[in-house]
Amino acid sequence: MKGIIKELLGWIVFIFIVVAASYLVITYVGQRTEVSGSSMETTLSDGDQLIVDKISYRFREPSRYDIVVFPYRYEENTYYIKRIIGLPGETVQIVDGVVWINGQPLHEHYGNEVIEDPGLAADPITLGDDEYFVLGDNRNNSQDSRAANVGLIHRNELLGRAWVRIWPFSEFGVIKHE
Repeated sequence: MKGIIKELLGWIVFIFIVVAASYLVITYVGQRTEVSGSSMETTLSDGDQLIVDKISYRFREPSRYDIVVFPYRYEENTYYIKRIIGLPGETVQIVDGVVWINGQPLHEHYGNEVIEDPGLAADPITLGDDEYFVLGDNRNNSQDSRAANVGLIHRNELLGRAWVRIWPFSEFGVIKHE
């Protein structure tokens, strides 16, 4: 009987440690998320399963072209995934379908099409000390910082950075940000 109780307690401690470690990893290190929609085509596709790195921004600032996940302000448990284009202190504007940063055209290859609707960025937008301007890679099919319902993203809203695609298996691997 004593051996059974000892074995049972061993299993209870083991299960507790696994649950606690899982909680710590999901809360502070990484989290699985699913891409819904085509706003990040061709980089990410609808249905892609990702692991979001929640720890790196504790040690460094977000960079231009990072693909980030943040909560949608108007719907609980809804997250957006977009690419950082404008950094704190910069002025962003979209003129004739081209993104301009501080009066210079941004030379990037993510948005493969001319932007049809500059939205809020038709006029210059100067970012605050903790604000980021984000765009989807599928520029003409994305709700992003150009739209009032998304707007500028604050540093504390960034859940993390897309890190690894785990599904589909044919696309498995670390996500390149540039």
